[in-house]
Amino acid sequence: MRINPPLLALAVGAFGIGVTEFAPMGMLPVIAGDLGVSIPAAGLLVSAYAVGVLVGAPVMTLAFARTPRRTLLIGLMGIFTLGNLLSAVSDGYAMLLAARIVTSFNHGAFFGVGAVVAAGVVAPERRAGAVAAMFSGLTLATVGGVPLAAWIGGQVGWRTAFWGIAAIGALAMLALRLSLPPLPVAGRDDLRAELRVLARGPVLAALLLTVVGASAMFTVFTYIAPILRVETGASASFVTAMLVVYGLGLTAGNWLGGRLADRSLDGTLIGSLAALVLLLVLFAPGMRVEAAAAPLIFLWGVASFAIVPPLQMKVVAEAAQAPNLASAMNIGAFNLGNAVGAALGGGVIDAGLGYPAVSLAGAAMAAAGLALLLALRQWPRSGSRPAAAIEQPVPGRREHV
Repeated sequence: MRINPPLLALAVGAFGIGVTEFAPMGMLPVIAGDLGVSIPAAGLLVSAYAVGVLVGAPVMTLAFARTPRRTLLIGLMGIFTLGNLLSAVSDGYAMLLAARIVTSFNHGAFFGVGAVVAAGVVAPERRAGAVAAMFSGLTLATVGGVPLAAWIGGQVGWRTAFWGIAAIGALAMLALRLSLPPLPVAGRDDLRAELRVLARGPVLAALLLTVVGASAMFTVFTYIAPILRVETGASASFVTAMLVVYGLGLTAGNWLGGRLADRSLDGTLIGSLAALVLLLVLFAPGMRVEAAAAPLIFLWGVASFAIVPPLQMKVVAEAAQAPNLASAMNIGAFNLGNAVGAALGGGVIDAGLGYPAVSLAGAAMAAAGLALLLALRQWPRSGSRPAAAIEQPVPGRREHV
């Protein structure tokens, strides 16, 4: 199979974004200790990034709707690089918090626009594979990049980890400039019409389901490092190993969710959310024993990301007339769930309920998502129709994936 340079460049960008989003969760105790703040306060660094994604996804997508795609993607990675450089030189909690917000503004627009570009640089019958190739950078980040950043943070310092992530951003900017054609925007979108589509009840309900589903994951994952250190009594190397195991579970879940959703979208969501409830309930007592924690963490990762492909399909199907903006908004909704989950988990810890209660809170959010989905299945349909996630190819080179 021949390497496709544009897809490789997009995957490098996705890899960097995945690392910077998830790495602080593995470095939370180190960051909290160095800056002299509590674990829940350090967890707000995760929430701040997530809220920035939620705001930045529609703002950046709409504000630069007519900017040539290559220019926009390079600019978005420039924001990413700047934000991580600011994180690397942060001398206090407030500066690091602001730097995380700056970094987050590229996230939603990069994935939304990048998916369209990925589909436009290959033949029509290879579009789905091209989008998957770009997102492979994100899954690789969870398997290798995040554990490596956590290890560097523990051994050398968290600022060094952010220097490395900034270097990935610079590499992605260069790769995008060298591999992509200019990609001018074809036609003029009716932005107000797209916004009206997003205001429809079924679209908002689908976005809400993404928020609740993601919050079930991040209520617990945000605090996975202190959970393993305090409850499991694990070493730093075991924590790193469990981040790899969780990343492998996310990768497997992403693949499995995509395969199953083609057969039954709602069935995949129901099964995955039910599995999340069960696994997080079991993790509450299981987190105290390494032999039990390891398989539960892997299976929890599988269930967590098995909901992602069907949720994306559900939102885009409900917003058939605005798939690009809907795709970006769904990424924002996922990150709002990130913020809600981090805040919920931090609240449980602040209340003195203990880390096992954090896992039970995550299970409760998964149960809420399952209840919401079952309620939505009774919602009378109002003419929404399925649509492909990519509406039109972007003019450019045609290459094999």
